[in-house]
Amino acid sequence: MVRSDSVVSSPVAPSPSSAPLAKDGHREPEAASPGLVLSLVLAQYGAYLALLTPVVVSLSLRVTQLAPHDKASTLGLVLGVGSLFALLSNPLTGALSDRTTSRFGKRRPWLLGGMVAGTAGLGLVGAAGNVTLLTVGWSLTQFGVHATLASLGAAIADFVPDRQRGRVSGALGLTPNLAMLTGAYGATQLTHNNLLLFGLPALGGLAAVTVLVVVLRRDTPTVPGELPPFGLAEFGRSFWFDPRGNPDFAWNFLGRFLVFIGMSCVTSYQFFFVTDQLGRGPEDAVGVVATSTFVLTAVGVVCSLSGGWISDRIRRRKPFVAAASLVVALSLGLLYTAHSEGAFYLAMGVYACGFGLYMAVDVALAVSVLPDPRRAAKDMGVLNVANALPQSLVPMIAPLLLTLHADGGSQFGELYLFGAVCGIGGALAVARIRTVR
Repeated sequence: MVRSDSVVSSPVAPSPSSAPLAKDGHREPEAASPGLVLSLVLAQYGAYLALLTPVVVSLSLRVTQLAPHDKASTLGLVLGVGSLFALLSNPLTGALSDRTTSRFGKRRPWLLGGMVAGTAGLGLVGAAGNVTLLTVGWSLTQFGVHATLASLGAAIADFVPDRQRGRVSGALGLTPNLAMLTGAYGATQLTHNNLLLFGLPALGGLAAVTVLVVVLRRDTPTVPGELPPFGLAEFGRSFWFDPRGNPDFAWNFLGRFLVFIGMSCVTSYQFFFVTDQLGRGPEDAVGVVATSTFVLTAVGVVCSLSGGWISDRIRRRKPFVAAASLVVALSLGLLYTAHSEGAFYLAMGVYACGFGLYMAVDVALAVSVLPDPRRAAKDMGVLNVANALPQSLVPMIAPLLLTLHADGGSQFGELYLFGAVCGIGGALAVARIRTVR
């Protein structure tokens, strides 16, 4: 149970004499207060609002405006380059956060600084007059927001005890769906004002993260000398972990990587699926995507909350993550056969079930297999590479897959089959984890 009498502004571990030990021998944090949990959820919602609104709809609109005759490959270029910066940001800023000795703490500077950079990047995306500036702005956005997400994941390890992580993870699992829903519906009202289309989600994310920064005012800095100095060698190690020494972390990384490939196959080209496969114009497509996002959110909320709660009750993580991976694969199979709005909404509803369940429980599973709690931000950053890398690889692979469709078949068929196979592979990888049930 979450303690109702906890002090919101003091999410710090109790004294060593009273704090229980975690499985790895480190002190468990005290029970997270409702205010802390709410601020974590709000911050992640804000970060995803800034990051996912462009991915779902608004970035496709900008690409259509700037490169209408080459929109698919241009979108792939912008997404791919941006994801490389996300890939760089996760472990790099995570390792730096672990070593931060600022009097403001080791998480707060990166939480806030990342969102400031992301907000600036989205402003540039909205104002860009050519694809080059659009790519620069999106790359800055990816680097900044992923710096925030890396420190946010570490804050969960720092301030939420294991017995609460399933429920907290379940609440956090709601945030991508809610962010996509509000972002997509907001975009329907802002299609003729690019600065507001990108600026409002950015400012909303910045405000939400600022709330968490205020709540975490007793975030403690790292003791100087506790970790090795951060030089070139350590920079290289920030992208690496020992898979033989940490096999469960490695299997979780692989499983997440494969499942996020499947998810990226759904989200990256959703807008173009509606325009090209279902034959809707750009403005109508925004409405269809907004409706599908409502379906995704409604189903995802139920699956995320119930999945996190049941996972905590029965103390099991793996079955939920594996099942969610298979449901994502099933949704891609349904998209393969979808030729109407109704079939599209059905497939997105099934996807929402898998996505919501996965996001609810996988964070709890991931935190449980971190190699070293002292380097939580670095290791969460490495793990977040598994989220970011598919966002780069899928846009690079997709143009080839989109050219393979048979005459009369779905233009997106091979892309969705590829994603489905990856989802199944993700479930098989999670099954290999041994230290977590």
